[in-house]
Amino acid sequence: MSLEEQVLRWCALQIRHGQRPVIGLNGPVGAGKSTLARRLQELFAAAGLELAVASIDDAYLPWPQRLAAMAGNPYGVNRVPPGSHEPEALRQGVRRWRSAPDRILELPRFEKTLRGGQGDRVEPWRGPADALLLEGWMLACRPVEDLEIAISALQGRFSAAELAWWQRCNQALEGYLPLWQELDQLVMLWPSSWRWPRRWRLQAEARQRRRGGGWMPAAELNRLVTATLQSLPPDLYQQPVLARANSVRVLDQRRRSVWEGSGEAALARWAQPCSVSSSATG
Repeated sequence: MSLEEQVLRWCALQIRHGQRPVIGLNGPVGAGKSTLARRLQELFAAAGLELAVASIDDAYLPWPQRLAAMAGNPYGVNRVPPGSHEPEALRQGVRRWRSAPDRILELPRFEKTLRGGQGDRVEPWRGPADALLLEGWMLACRPVEDLEIAISALQGRFSAAELAWWQRCNQALEGYLPLWQELDQLVMLWPSSWRWPRRWRLQAEARQRRRGGGWMPAAELNRLVTATLQSLPPDLYQQPVLARANSVRVLDQRRRSVWEGSGEAALARWAQPCSVSSSATG
């Protein structure tokens, strides 16, 4: 049974018991989270069920607040790192939907094409839903508790400015924990090497450019990817998520599935040391 079929089967059982399940989907930039979400929506529709899809990025702070929250970061980005979102807006939408008699779900939405590609919040999305898939690169990540050990590990990889920003991001993750508590299942797309996400994102941007859609200059794209890898280094944040995941799909450099299984089994087989210093990623 494929990962998609497992998710559908589990959700259908929950729905039959009167529940409105929320599936979390974690994966690095460019891993194909949107593609997997579309496949799941098709499978759910074929089963007579409506799956709503949202991203943690739909809860980015409105423009002025986001600029203030991201001021001074060493990557020169105004979105992506923890602290650039309003997770409570998503959580409140989920809570209202779960108690609504009519299955109507209302969630914030973000449009990346606004403000010259910097993006801004737009009118909320509203519609009926039997289940919700919430996706994002930092989904279910929790703050590191032993700061002393983490700082010691990062000092050789990060500059002083990057290390200070990492500590700020780690603290900001506290604000996301109530939203993570709403997740009933956790699915993860895991790269067989952490060299791949940068390549995947560059490939996706090249496809956008060929299609004539909105695209990002290479330098700006590089800053965004670096901000994801260094705000929450994968070995400190993604591997603990991997251990808790219900279902994992491991991807090769061409984003093909090379393995599927539980998070516990994936951790034993596919966990990898990774260095995300500026020299390694930039």
